[in-house]
Amino acid sequence: MADSDGKIFIGKSVKPEYVHLRYANRHGLVTGATGTGKTVTLQILAEGFSNAGVPVFCADVKGDLSGIAEAGEPKDFLFKRAEAIGLTDYGFAAAPTVFWDLFGEQGHPVRTTVTEMGPLLLSRLLELSEAQEGALNIAFRLADDQNLLILDMKDLRALLEHLASVGKEITTSYGNVTKQTIGAIQRRLLVLENQGAEHFFGEPALSITDLMRVDAQGRGVINVLAADKLISSPRLYATFLLWLLSELFEELPEVGDPDKPKLVFFFDEAHLLFDDAPDALISKVEQVVRLIRSKGVGVYFVSQNPLDVPDKVLAQLGNRVQHALRAYTPREQKAVKTAAETFRPNPDFSTMEAITELGVGEALVSTLEDKGVPSIVQRTLVRPPASRLGPIDARERAVVMAASPVAGIYDTLRDRESAYEILAERARRATEVEPEPTRSSQSSRKKDEETFTGLPKDIEDAGIQVLKSFGRSAATAIGRNMGEGGGKLLRGIFGSLLR
Repeated sequence: MADSDGKIFIGKSVKPEYVHLRYANRHGLVTGATGTGKTVTLQILAEGFSNAGVPVFCADVKGDLSGIAEAGEPKDFLFKRAEAIGLTDYGFAAAPTVFWDLFGEQGHPVRTTVTEMGPLLLSRLLELSEAQEGALNIAFRLADDQNLLILDMKDLRALLEHLASVGKEITTSYGNVTKQTIGAIQRRLLVLENQGAEHFFGEPALSITDLMRVDAQGRGVINVLAADKLISSPRLYATFLLWLLSELFEELPEVGDPDKPKLVFFFDEAHLLFDDAPDALISKVEQVVRLIRSKGVGVYFVSQNPLDVPDKVLAQLGNRVQHALRAYTPREQKAVKTAAETFRPNPDFSTMEAITELGVGEALVSTLEDKGVPSIVQRTLVRPPASRLGPIDARERAVVMAASPVAGIYDTLRDRESAYEILAERARRATEVEPEPTRSSQSSRKKDEETFTGLPKDIEDAGIQVLKSFGRSAATAIGRNMGEGGGKLLRGIFGSLLR
């Protein structure tokens, strides 16, 4: 009953329950109250995908998931569960693991650039008003048009200062921006920096291909984001995961319906993504979840309550594991009812009653089977993991990181020329005192001014306008070719940079 070709063993009800790999990119949901076994379910799913050669990304919110990097330890209750579900070949093994950390403390640093994140997600991160978001969009548009790279926070601050100084001059081209609005955005940046976001912005930026590795034995690497500290800044946590999802969507090629996913992405504490999110953002999330399956990516939301996920997103989650829910308050009762209604009914028991009666490590399971049809919900004992339950210690983590395939790639921060340096150089040149014109240059200028002398007034004015227009065009062309690479920058569905 262990994992077999084309499917991952979850546990046993009246029959073995599996996630079928060919339908695993049709997403999933793992829900349940605290302490009911969600983390273990996430762990055994991650192990199963890894054994099938599918890379995994997941966030370790409480620190418990780090044990996936070490072999499990013999415990009586583990062997009893294995015996109860008929798992005769149960054993212990570590999964190939890479640790990541936005703060660079418990894993390899994860960074992106401000330019790559884009104005929509950054506005969400900064909790900007509509007017402030508009000003930030103008700042990004100005930077994109001039190929000003905004790599880190100091680049963004320099860009905002520049926008404040030229606001009146660019009104007709980009729109009105007040200094008060810029000041408000700068104050929000300070709040963000106090939460540690400056660690996230910079280079080298994370390459998506480094999340999609397979080890020498053909097992998918499990990428674990250390999030126990990050979760104290919930907006940063949610925006980072949403940015990562958008990067996968924008960068990966279409693969249709593969035999197994190219990557499985677990979005733990999913309610943080949707709390207070504007309708426009939720609509884009729904669109990405709907379309990213064709890129071979399975997205699994993990949360306490199915009500945490909007209906349009919930409807796209085909593989369901529901742990116990309490039903004391009206909202909890509504959550139980919602969860029960999303399952294909089982005539042998009441789904609604079963949700409140489940024990620890027991769940209601329904997965997609032949032709993508959901199976009848079954009350299931979840299999025990092969890796360690609970966290690893600092020494064990250091050993895993030293042997990591990405060791040394992201550990050293790089700071190349970008918006901060370019704008500082412009400001320096602007403050230099221009030399007095020489007699020969004065004579030359006089000849230029006399070029149209004697011509009719309208022709003279037209000539001057041609020269002015040429000057503006040349300045624009120079600006757009500043920075690295030249050419106009393009942005994707979430406003993140298309590479």
